[in-house]
Amino acid sequence: MARALLGQRLVKIEANGRRTSGQIVETEAYVGPRDLGCHAHAGRTRRNESMWGPAGRAYVYFTYGMHWMLNLVTEADGFPAAVLLRALVVEEGLDRARRRRGRAAAVSDGPAKLCQALAIDGRWDGHDLCHPRARIFVEQVAMTARPRVRVGPRVGLDGVPEPWRGKPWRFRLAGALPR
Repeated sequence: MARALLGQRLVKIEANGRRTSGQIVETEAYVGPRDLGCHAHAGRTRRNESMWGPAGRAYVYFTYGMHWMLNLVTEADGFPAAVLLRALVVEEGLDRARRRRGRAAAVSDGPAKLCQALAIDGRWDGHDLCHPRARIFVEQVAMTARPRVRVGPRVGLDGVPEPWRGKPWRFRLAGALPR
């Protein structure tokens, strides 16, 4: 699923009905309690409860005491697996996204920046992205050609032992530069 999300569009419907959206260009997979890089390895907790829910829900968590991260739950209810959205290329609402980021630098080239740019925080944890009135969802984009994808190890797992630290579960569209 992490690879399949590349090139698709993440959409957030703002309170005023306008869209802020971007092409998903980088993802990471986290799969179950045996994956020592996954939050589920510690068991079911208040923090990771949404990850244990049905596919199509948002798992939003707070990290480093200052950043929100958006994941999409990908497996059946009761099996904790999710895809971290690491980067977007903003297509709609770029001015809003830049204002939220507070500077003209790249607005969505990291998972925390992505959440700031789209104003996603803990209130969105558990949000049903598949509900007909969802305010955050993935919009399918028809791909005219099979995209070139770079694959590598996940980021930020320094304290995680092998083989989990080096799993090639980070995916990035080749040549995609988030702005």
